[in-house]
Amino acid sequence: MRRRLINSTLAVVLVVIAVFGVSLVIVETRTISNSAQERVESEALRLASIVDSRLIGDERVSGEVLRKWVDTDRYARIEIPGRAPIEVGARPPGDVIRATEDGEEGERVTVEEPRTAVTHEVGRTLLIIGGVALLAIVAAVLLAVRQANRLASPLTDLAETAERLGSGDPRPRHRRYGVPELDRVADVLDASAERIARMLTAERRLAADASHQLRTPLTALSMRLEEITVTDDLDTVKEEATIALAQVERLTDVVERLLTNSRDPRTGSAVAFDLDEVIKQQLEEWRPAYRSAGRAIVSSGKRHLTAVGTPGAVAQVLAALIENSLMHGGGTVALRTRVTGNQAVVEVTDSGPGVPADLGARIFERAISGRNSTGIGLAVARDLAEADGGRLEMLQAKPPVFGLFLSRTPGCRDEGAGGEPTGGGTVR
Repeated sequence: MRRRLINSTLAVVLVVIAVFGVSLVIVETRTISNSAQERVESEALRLASIVDSRLIGDERVSGEVLRKWVDTDRYARIEIPGRAPIEVGARPPGDVIRATEDGEEGERVTVEEPRTAVTHEVGRTLLIIGGVALLAIVAAVLLAVRQANRLASPLTDLAETAERLGSGDPRPRHRRYGVPELDRVADVLDASAERIARMLTAERRLAADASHQLRTPLTALSMRLEEITVTDDLDTVKEEATIALAQVERLTDVVERLLTNSRDPRTGSAVAFDLDEVIKQQLEEWRPAYRSAGRAIVSSGKRHLTAVGTPGAVAQVLAALIENSLMHGGGTVALRTRVTGNQAVVEVTDSGPGVPADLGARIFERAISGRNSTGIGLAVARDLAEADGGRLEMLQAKPPVFGLFLSRTPGCRDEGAGGEPTGGGTVR
């Protein structure tokens, strides 16, 4: 591209120089020739006037007398009737510029000048024009190189940016070049880089969330299927198969929910649902894991609460809190439901050491974990809660108390309270 820009600029300059240079040479040559002819004619007229005045005054007319009136580079011949011709200067050889004038006393004056003088003057003019043209060409080449670099370098840089995007590096460069068209291309590439970065981040986040959220349900499902394979009791098989099918449906709901949140976290499908059913389902699902760990899980508080949200999402939030207590907590894990204002609250607590002081509210940030875990579970749980218009908070650090706040259905009636366990009571 640089070579094309330089060649095109140089071609334009050469055409302009050729057109205007040739025209200037023709005009200057004609002007110099006309000027020389006029000088010779003026010399002949002036010399004829002098000869007339001397003849009228009966003064002497000779070459010595007229020499001072004739330029040294010119030749003059004066022809007076009845006298021998008078010559002043040396007659130039070759081509000459000639002018002849007749005087009032009948004399004829002829003045000649060698044309070489005109040729020399024309040559000097051509040298000046050629020098100016050469300077113009040099200046044009320098300007063309500068302009080519100014345009080609940004294009090379933009090509590198596009190559980086294609190789999977979506970082915007935010470089501008002072050329509106190139800056527009840079703006588009930077905007594309930001969109690609957001898409890649969303895809990676979806993969991480799906891996984390599906791990525990799949483990529980595997345990159910193992119980089916080792029992011969048909009723037990039917019961476990029914629970397994329910877990499969919840897994499907989890996948759909994750996909929905990855496209638009604000999109919810909140409905009125029985909170007791979700808590009971979580107790049943986590019973084998807590039994294996030799720990207890209990549920108490308000019963028959009707909350507004997505049952699958609420189940996943509770599952994240229960799993967090299983992995990082200790002692009995308690789920307690209560009402505050127009909200239903599910509190999850255990008897473990609690949240370290250096974590604090950062516990809900991604990749933040008190132990060697992914640090994704609580972040995903908060996102799921907020997608349905609820919120997830850490109410107390030591002992740890997490609260899930959900909207309640207007005019709903709450029945029952206290600490009687729900869904089988304490499980060990």
